[in-house]
Amino acid sequence: MSYMLPHLHSGWAVDQAILTEEKRVVVIRFGSDWDKVCMQTDEVLYSIAEDIKNYAVVYLVDINSVPDFNDMYELYDPCTVMFFFRNKHIMIDLGTGNNNKINWHINSRQEYIDIIETIFRGARKGRGLVVSPKDYSTKYKY
Repeated sequence: MSYMLPHLHSGWAVDQAILTEEKRVVVIRFGSDWDKVCMQTDEVLYSIAEDIKNYAVVYLVDINSVPDFNDMYELYDPCTVMFFFRNKHIMIDLGTGNNNKINWHINSRQEYIDIIETIFRGARKGRGLVVSPKDYSTKYKY
């Protein structure tokens, strides 16, 4: 479903998407369209795009054709989802230790909606770090 979501094809386009959006969270999926995990993530993001359109907008960036942000945001994983609000990177505490991004696939539509809504509510209040509604640490998975 990556062909249904808007792609940003240059570093300038990514910057403009982050800079110009004043009222909504900018959700950017960094990765490759051909990657299996990215395809699954794109499918979930596409399925929620209509539901979150009032408070978030989703963009896709291919890290191979737009390598400008690979070092800055440490984009070493095949698929990474990051969040921005009013030209500011919004961090989210998911319980994993990495508060900058989501670098694994989340199957549930509702979990993504909850995360994005939590980010929107926290960012609108001026918070740069919000706490996820669900703890994704591995301490309960053994």
